[in-house]
Amino acid sequence: MSDSPVPAARLSERPIGVFDSGVGGLTVLRALRAELPAESFIYLGDTARLPYGTKSGHTVARYALQAADELVEGGIKCLVVACNTASAAALPALQQRYAEIPVIGVIEPGARAACAASRSGRIAVLATESTVRGGAYTQAIARLRPDARVTAIACAVFVALAEEGWTDGAVVEAAASRYLAPLRAAGPDALVLGCTHFPVLGQAIAAAVGPGLRIVDSAATTAAAVRQELATRDLLRSVGGDTPVVELLATDGIERFAAVGGRFLGAPIAPGTVELIDL
Repeated sequence: MSDSPVPAARLSERPIGVFDSGVGGLTVLRALRAELPAESFIYLGDTARLPYGTKSGHTVARYALQAADELVEGGIKCLVVACNTASAAALPALQQRYAEIPVIGVIEPGARAACAASRSGRIAVLATESTVRGGAYTQAIARLRPDARVTAIACAVFVALAEEGWTDGAVVEAAASRYLAPLRAAGPDALVLGCTHFPVLGQAIAAAVGPGLRIVDSAATTAAAVRQELATRDLLRSVGGDTPVVELLATDGIERFAAVGGRFLGAPIAPGTVELIDL
């Protein structure tokens, strides 16, 4: 067997691999499909071991490498870490292991967009406990804008509300008001949705923070970053080729993945279209 590298023309036809701890990353897949309609995708939700956001960085990194191994072995041209917690804990290790393909997380694109959106340098980040504790967004923003003042808030209940499909109403409003109260004193002018679950709560969050604060969705900014990276490497799929396909993989609970995931993907998911795998 030849050890020569795969020609770019062939590599460009491979799918893009996307993984998350569960269904939240489907918001990133949704943005990727809108940004790159000619591309095929393989999405892996590690639903057997979610949530990642309450686990140690070491454990999250181990899980992330196992999920990424599954996708890379399936033959992908790009790996998207559609999980803020995994991006914070494992991105350097993933980029080192898979140096032959682009490996893109959600934190750096979100941080860049926040810095661009903020005039004052006062930036808020809503994320999971693990992402906030690790300081990934604060560090990424500081590298790009040393004068920035970052207020990071862990919003664990938002994840549960999003998965239950509770995107409005009194309970959601109360949670948003409680979590976002510290922002009144901090006075940010840009806010990063630093968890892939949070875009589905975007309207409630926007209502709680009021006008004048620009909200950055890391899913959309990540999709734009993926397009730019693929274009730079001449890896964009040729338009007019085979019909693009989306494969969905989960490590547990296919029925729940389909039922809940449709809210994040913005389209119904039939349980029969989700493949159960074991990592």
